[in-house]
Amino acid sequence: MSDWNDLVSRILATEAGAARTMIAIAGPPAAGKSSISERLRTALAGEGAEILPMDGFHYDNAVLDQLGLRQRKGAPQTFDFDNFELTLRRVRDSTASVAVPTFDRPLDLSRAGARLIVPATRYVIVEGNYLLLDRAPWSGLARLFDLTVFLTAPRAELERRLLKRWTDLSYPDEYAVAKVRGNDMPNVDLVLEHSMPADVTWEAG
Repeated sequence: MSDWNDLVSRILATEAGAARTMIAIAGPPAAGKSSISERLRTALAGEGAEILPMDGFHYDNAVLDQLGLRQRKGAPQTFDFDNFELTLRRVRDSTASVAVPTFDRPLDLSRAGARLIVPATRYVIVEGNYLLLDRAPWSGLARLFDLTVFLTAPRAELERRLLKRWTDLSYPDEYAVAKVRGNDMPNVDLVLEHSMPADVTWEAG
């Protein structure tokens, strides 16, 4: 699928299995998940929509240092999965306000309580790399979503975007290349090769 109106119509026609309609926007790093999610929030504003980003559940760098995982930040094991799953269930099954974290990329840290899912929120757009990963415990998340969307793009294009991401943040070229090849692209390959089929596949431009 690549038609925007068709995607929005598909979401509006989705019946919720709980208090709120949960929409998963999955895909590899740099596929455009955040941009699509923001567009969807705007398109669904009249219905009440908010974003719940998986990146907000990164372990803090101090914890990653303790675990020896700082160089693999962004890999599945560098996220607080249990807290993420608990938050998804809480948001899905309750109409109360729920504060959720976001990730500040320039500061490289999560910001607790940075976004609020208010009672009027009907659609919750959950975006993240591993929402459809076919490995436990991530594979259990799929049942929490009413509709799943997988964003994809050519591998070479994803690598280009990732390099630009880091250089745009003023990281030296050598550091950016090492980070992309040593960490980001292995995460890209994991998502591309080990994600379960989605209800909708979106070819990111």
